[in-house]
Amino acid sequence: MKKLVLAYSGGLDTSYCAKYLSQVKGYEVHAVSVNTGGFSKEEISKIGAKAVQLGASSYTSIDAVQTFYDKVVKYLIFGNVLKNNTYPLSVSAERIIQAIEIVNYAKKIGAGYIAHGSTGAGNDQVRFDMIFQTLAPEIEIITPIRDLKLSRQTEIEFLKENGVDLPWEKAKYSINKGLWGTSVGGQETLSSHAGLPEEAYPSQLVQHDSVDLKLSFEKGELVAINDQADSHVNNIEFLQKTASQYAIGRDIHVGDTIIGIKGRVGFEAAAPLIIIKAHHLLEKHTLTKWQQHHKEQLGNWYGMLLHEGQYLDEVMRNFEVFLNDTQKNVSGDVFVTLHPYRFVLNGIESKHDLMSSSFASYGETNEGWTAEDAKGFIKITSNQGKIFNHVNS
Repeated sequence: MKKLVLAYSGGLDTSYCAKYLSQVKGYEVHAVSVNTGGFSKEEISKIGAKAVQLGASSYTSIDAVQTFYDKVVKYLIFGNVLKNNTYPLSVSAERIIQAIEIVNYAKKIGAGYIAHGSTGAGNDQVRFDMIFQTLAPEIEIITPIRDLKLSRQTEIEFLKENGVDLPWEKAKYSINKGLWGTSVGGQETLSSHAGLPEEAYPSQLVQHDSVDLKLSFEKGELVAINDQADSHVNNIEFLQKTASQYAIGRDIHVGDTIIGIKGRVGFEAAAPLIIIKAHHLLEKHTLTKWQQHHKEQLGNWYGMLLHEGQYLDEVMRNFEVFLNDTQKNVSGDVFVTLHPYRFVLNGIESKHDLMSSSFASYGETNEGWTAEDAKGFIKITSNQGKIFNHVNS
């Protein structure tokens, strides 16, 4: 039999692929799911059982949460990456790591084929195919949903005809949960004018009394919350659990897809938004003006190329070296207050705080220069403008 690895989530599209590819096409299907956050052991167990029921020869769940943090999330924090100043790349960042893990597994078991359930309308088809083609051009990519242009109803009818009668009612809202946020899609996100209702978001407001948090960073990474040290991943998960009770981190992202059309998606990302904003505030105190200027540009480029599926381009490694180097002095505490639906950054404490310099206090006194020094500096700085106006007046 032809050995095939199927990127399997347990949803309708990948369930169709499992049944169709094993029963109709005769592949030896090895279903693989990659956990980048958001899955419990019970959920993984159910997904695996369903895969075997649908005809898969085996099911494997790969735990890639730590890998996801080390290879992607860390740099999204270092770069303060918010696509279109809004979206922390919750789903697009996950897909890159999932694709890499799947192709590595396919190589490991000697599979000649890789399949996924992407349609021809979205970004994921690009991300998956680019990773697969770059790392394993010898492996053939199979995409039944895209190639056959299947509707949801057609998939359901096929499964029922072949003895699979599971509840496939389409949920009102599509939820994709991971370490770096949860995407929310629904009828409202298909148009430009409607917002998502309260019930669309997976986390609801349950805390009404504000709470103060101290986030401790070391070289740009979150190492402790309220002086309780833990792993970076555990700190993100703890902050998400705490802040989501305040219904913080909700928004709708409007962006340009890789294939050239506009798209809208709702999301809930309490921990990512708080961490990025807290980290950025700490940087504003500890980095120079020009470090911040160039970091903002390269951080945006890093996020854009990641979103576009270009993670394996060597320029991304160059960006990562730069981003790592900028974090040498980004250590200290950031004080945050959580309120219903919002958070406030109160301030920071850091031994690298450039505002604590004894040189001068903004708008008040200085000890590093005289009044004559200041007047001479201003006179020279204004020369360019004076010359332009003199020549062109």
